[in-house]
Amino acid sequence: MGDPILREIQPSPAEPGSGAATQQVDLSVVIPISDRHDDLAELYRVYASELKRLGRSFEFIFVIDGYFEKALETLQRMKKEGYPIRIIQFHRALGEATALSVGFRYASAKQILTLSSYFQVEPEEMAKVINAMDDVDLVISRRYPRTDSWINRFQSGVFHWLTGWLTGVRYHDITCGFRGMSREVAGELNLYGDHHRFIPVLAHKQGFKIAEIPVRQHPKDRGTRIQKPGIYLRRFLDILIVFFLTKFTKKPLRFFGLIGSTLFLTGSFVTLYLAIYRIFGYGGIADRPLLVLGVLLMVLGVQLLSIGLIGEIVIFTHAREIKDYRVKETME
Repeated sequence: MGDPILREIQPSPAEPGSGAATQQVDLSVVIPISDRHDDLAELYRVYASELKRLGRSFEFIFVIDGYFEKALETLQRMKKEGYPIRIIQFHRALGEATALSVGFRYASAKQILTLSSYFQVEPEEMAKVINAMDDVDLVISRRYPRTDSWINRFQSGVFHWLTGWLTGVRYHDITCGFRGMSREVAGELNLYGDHHRFIPVLAHKQGFKIAEIPVRQHPKDRGTRIQKPGIYLRRFLDILIVFFLTKFTKKPLRFFGLIGSTLFLTGSFVTLYLAIYRIFGYGGIADRPLLVLGVLLMVLGVQLLSIGLIGEIVIFTHAREIKDYRVKETME
C-alpha cells in the first residue's frame, strides 16, 4: 500500500480514505489487535449476528499491531472461509492508537464502531450505542454495573478521577473499547502513542457532542488486571500529556510560566531570608544546604520560564499552520 510498515491482506485493495468498497455499508467496525485477544472468529460471529439482527449492513476491519501469529492465522482462515472481513497488519508494533487511526482511514461507512479484540460488552447492548449515534457525534460505553474485581474498579476509579480533575472532562469509562462515532470525529482525531484511552477528552476539545451510554459488561471481562509499576507511571504521564495538549497547546507560557514563577519566587524568598539572616548577624550561610536549594529553585524557575517563552515563539511563528478548531457549518 506504499507504506513500509503497513500491509493489507484482502482480495482487492482500496486506497485508504477513498471509501472504496464492494458496496456501501451502514457501519464500519474497527477492531485493533495490540494486546490480548479472545477467539476472533467467535468475536466476529457474535457481534456480526447482532448487527444482522438489527438490520444493519457492515464491514469488519481487523488491524493487527505487529505480529500476533495466532490472531493472523485465525483471520486468514476466516477470510478463506468467506467471512467479509478486511485484515491490516503492521510490520512492527506501533500501538493501539495508531491501529485505530489506520482502521479509520480504511473505513468506508459514515458511521464507525470500535470494538476491543476481547469481549467487553454484551452484544445485545450494541443497539443502544448505534441508536444514540443518530443524535450525537461520539458515543462511549460505560460498563455498568461493573462485575469485575474490586481491584479493576479501584484502578479505573483513580484513573478517571485524575483525568477528570486535570482535564475537566469527566466520564466514567473512557477506556472501554466499544465506541460509536461519525466519520467526521474519526477524521479529526489525531491519535498516537496511548491516546486511544482519551478519545472522548480529545473529541470534547474539538467541540463534538458526546454521550455516555451504560451497557452491560460481558461475563468474560472479569479477569483481574494488575500491571507492572512502570505501566502505572506511563498512564500517569499520559494523563499529564493530555492535560497539557487540551489546555496549553497554544499557550505554553501559561503552563511553564506558572510552574517556573512558583519555583523562582520560592527560591527568591529562601535566598532573601538567608540574606537577612546573614546581614543582621545571626550567623553564616555559606555552609547551609538551604542556600543551595534557594539558588537551585531560582535557576529552575528561570529555565522553565525560558522554555515557555521559546514555546510561545514557536507557536507564534507557526500559528497559521496549526488547526485546533473545526467548522461545523457555514451560512451565507
